[in-house]
This record gives sequence, structure tokens and C-alpha cells, in this order.
Amino acid sequence: MLRHFVSAEFVKFVAAGGTAAVVNMGARYVLDIAMSYSASIVMAYVLGMVTAYTLNRLLVFARSGRSVASEAWRFTAVNVLGLAQVWLISLGLGDHLLPSLGVVDHAHDIAHVIGVIFPVFTSFLGHKFFSFARR
Repeated sequence: MLRHFVSAEFVKFVAAGGTAAVVNMGARYVLDIAMSYSASIVMAYVLGMVTAYTLNRLLVFARSGRSVASEAWRFTAVNVLGLAQVWLISLGLGDHLLPSLGVVDHAHDIAHVIGVIFPVFTSFLGHKFFSFARR
């Protein structure tokens, strides 16, 4: 299992994911103006996910032989699990744990960064063996 994480493919996945994370974080800052923190996490995640799919399909994983629709559906399924991780961690840390520890300034920012980082490993495996798996 470790060999999957020590590969050029994983490095490219992390770079693509980092780019998508920047889109995600930037979008959340903008969306916070118009909606709740909870809703902005979800909407920003969707924008990051579109970025991630595009970069992963073009730059990271070998062609699966599946249609774009099939890959996109599978990619979305993996990311729904990732979204659950991001949302639960971001809310749990930002609204509860960090404030209880006295971290009030930027608690939501810190929590969201941790939440976005958390599913890197589970998402990589999901995309490698499900979203972009060869037919």
C-alpha cells in the first residue's frame, strides 16, 4: 500500500489537489460574504472538485477507457465521501474544538485547511482504484 504513496503519480495528485485546494479555499472566502460558513464549505468544495477532476484527468491518471460521464460520476462518488470528511472536520474543529481550546481568531480558517488536507490519502486511493481505474 505504501508504494502507491511513494510514486510520481501521487506527487502529481498532490500538486493537482493543492491547486484544487487553493480554488476551494479562495472560493470559501468569497462565498462567506453571501452565505453561512457551513454552506460556503460545501459550495467551495464543489468548485475545488471540478478543478481537481479536470487536472487529475488531464495530468495525473492514465486513461481509464471509460467515458467522461462514467469517470465524473465515480469521481463525484469518491468526493462525496471526501466532502463528508472535510465538512465534519471543518465544523467540528472550527465551531467546537478550537474555540474550546481558546483559538478564536481564524478558527474557521485553520479548521478548513485541516479539513481540506485530511482526505488526501483516502481520495488518492479512491480515484486510483475506482474513479480512473481501467475498464
